[in-house]
Amino acid sequence: MGLLDKAKELGDKVNESVTSFSSDEVIANTIIRAVEKQEKVNALLKAKGCNYRVSDIDLGMGIPPTVTFGVRRVGEGEDDTKDESNNMP
Repeated sequence: MGLLDKAKELGDKVNESVTSFSSDEVIANTIIRAVEKQEKVNALLKAKGCNYRVSDIDLGMGIPPTVTFGVRRVGEGEDDTKDESNNMP
């Protein structure tokens, strides 16, 4: 196998990886896992009396895929659970 054949094979593998990362099923599963992790970490932070919560999630569907969590400080006595139903029409 020549150098060009190896390069083509590697290119095909990268292309296949990118295609599989962009599938709707993979994206949905990644979102579900990231949100579950956010909820677990926030529960732990609250139980420890910490004034910080994971507030944002950014997903990067590249090679490698990335999940970035944003952290915010909650005020004293502030309820850190938001009722989203109040914002719906």
